[in-house]
Amino acid sequence: MPHVKYRSPSIAPAYTGRLSTDPIPSLRLPVEPMEPAAAYRFIHDELMLDGSSRLNLATFVTTWMDPEAEKLMAETFDKNMIDKDEYPATAAIESRCVSMVADLFHAENLRDDDAASAVGVSTVGSSEAVMLGGLALKWRWKQRVAARDGEDGWKKRTPNLVMGANVQVVWEKFCRYFEVEPRYLPMAEDRFVITPEQVVAAVDEDTIGVVGILGTTYTGELEPIAEICAALDTLERETGLDIPVHVDAASGGFVVPFLQPDLEWDFRLPRVASINVSGHKYGLTYPGIGFVVWRNADQLPEELVFRVNYLGGDMPTFTLNFSRPGNQVVAQYYNFLRLGRAGYTQVMQTLSETARWFSDQLVKSHHFEVISDGSQIPVVAFRLAAGAADSAGAADSAGGRADSAGGRADSAGGRGFNEFDVSTSLRSYGWQVPAYTMPDGAQDITVLRVVVREGFSADLARSLWADLQAVIEHLSEIKPGGYFTQEHFAH
Repeated sequence: MPHVKYRSPSIAPAYTGRLSTDPIPSLRLPVEPMEPAAAYRFIHDELMLDGSSRLNLATFVTTWMDPEAEKLMAETFDKNMIDKDEYPATAAIESRCVSMVADLFHAENLRDDDAASAVGVSTVGSSEAVMLGGLALKWRWKQRVAARDGEDGWKKRTPNLVMGANVQVVWEKFCRYFEVEPRYLPMAEDRFVITPEQVVAAVDEDTIGVVGILGTTYTGELEPIAEICAALDTLERETGLDIPVHVDAASGGFVVPFLQPDLEWDFRLPRVASINVSGHKYGLTYPGIGFVVWRNADQLPEELVFRVNYLGGDMPTFTLNFSRPGNQVVAQYYNFLRLGRAGYTQVMQTLSETARWFSDQLVKSHHFEVISDGSQIPVVAFRLAAGAADSAGAADSAGGRADSAGGRADSAGGRGFNEFDVSTSLRSYGWQVPAYTMPDGAQDITVLRVVVREGFSADLARSLWADLQAVIEHLSEIKPGGYFTQEHFAH
């Protein structure tokens, strides 16, 4: 269980007089200072309880970088990204990164000699990027309504955003924070992405945009963005409704361009207005770094750009955050230079191969049903196969637990254990493999998910597979009856 609560008002050291023997308060500032080495050891030892981030297969976030990148990050912790006049080199690096991302996604009007020709910005992860992309959609909707109904016409209307129930929680936050009606499209038991037909049926004149996901958090699948755009093109020809599309490429934006360069999902589709991507996911950079880019300057309303002059010069800003360290941007730039297109392609191909190897083992075992095999992005989503164990035997071994445990035996699907049991058991081997229920429309389905990241080697994949087999064998013997039912989900 996570060590998140403390019953003691103090923290006791473990160093028997070598550094310190006096407890310190855990919830109040200590009265006296301590030596740097002692403070380090206090904190270092507590962080050991987190376990190894490399074995956390729930997270999409990068857990390994080159030592040279770590050195650059340490050298630039103290540089404030907002102080562009004070740190012109760091500001120039940010502009180059934005240009590279915009070029990767085929933005319009890019020039080789002018970084300002790319319309976008670096952010603290994709969550901030999503907020900015959503705000631009809302402001452009306000402009459209004002042109039709007068300057204040939008105040009498309720904007809405159409998206799947499979979106990351930040989209729910955006809608609540900025007063946009979310229109969630349900999944199905055999479909975990949205369809063009669903989109067309949900949009109207107050729709600020449609969100398509390039690599869903739940399964890693790619939504049919080109088909959605085509359906909206047809709708515009028939009704005059012009609905823009924002692509949430947080997970897939640094994968698909290298694994499937001919797949059209980005600004090659005229209806795509903006794209967000996480540098700290498959951009291979430590958290937190993200980007949002727009097709052209027309897609970013001027009202969202602010100018400040109290830092030494007049500069525009259109991020939600203000001060933040420049080291994440520097680290991302290191990766861009270090890897290039060929390097990113090699990395993604290797990760995909590892994911597909693991998926193949799942299929061969007959214990699992694979939902996504890692071929789209390096994510394997799977669940226990139906009929993997004799249901009568499982029921007998459960000893009537269904009545006493609120139906836990039923949740075990007749095999005597469920996906939550598997997830919890893997933790005893050090692995964090999340189990969670699917979104609306498929909420009766429970899924396990493995995110294959750089640093998760083929050797580690083989070790995980061996440990997973041991877990299945153990659970098949003890049949806990679906004892673990906590529905946790790691974005």
